[in-house]
Amino acid sequence: MTWIAVPLAGLTVISTFVGGTFALRLHRGLQTAIALSGGIVVAVALFDLLPEAFDTVGDPHRVTALTGLGFVLFLVAHRYLVLHHRDEAEQAQAHPQVGALSAAALGVHSFTDGLGIGLAFGLNTETGILVLLAVVSHDFADGINAVTFILRQGGSRNVALRWLVIVALAPLLGALVGSSIDISEYTLGHLLALYAGIFLYIGATDLLPEAHQHSSVRRLAVTIAGFVGIFVIATFLGG
Repeated sequence: MTWIAVPLAGLTVISTFVGGTFALRLHRGLQTAIALSGGIVVAVALFDLLPEAFDTVGDPHRVTALTGLGFVLFLVAHRYLVLHHRDEAEQAQAHPQVGALSAAALGVHSFTDGLGIGLAFGLNTETGILVLLAVVSHDFADGINAVTFILRQGGSRNVALRWLVIVALAPLLGALVGSSIDISEYTLGHLLALYAGIFLYIGATDLLPEAHQHSSVRRLAVTIAGFVGIFVIATFLGG
């Protein structure tokens, strides 16, 4: 069933383009959508990736260490590759060509998202579906980022659209590579632990703080809805 990862990864392309379109044309509703994404991403890490990693690796200390490593690695990437679209404008402008650098780094990140989808389907369909849901969810924010990175640095809409296309298509290539790799469930368990740390970082330190920087009952409700929804899906599929 690993082949199915590639066509399903097409959903990430749609999600990224929708996010980019929001950033280009609309502003209302962005924070609410990001709040939902944050709840989904964190829940997938907690309720699916970590349990699968524990089952396949069989060593809880190794799994938690790898999860922590994934968290720290993405923290470093986030800091030094400028994977953040919400820096103060004067700070962002201080870096020459930072928009293109950030968008390129985001493309690499999107490739690894697709790689995770392909590898997860290699483990089992249930994990593949949940990883796909998490990636589709936070790729909406990636689409916003890809456009915002360029526009905030004075780039044109055409340049922003070109980078949006690159970032949107990157998960397809990643899924193709991931579904072509034949590795053991034991090795996949280690990779899932790393991805759990990355997802926890993306959700808990990036998406959710952005979504909830201004108090809103609606955003709190959709975050909880995304969190509970993934819990129910993971429980149903796992059962």
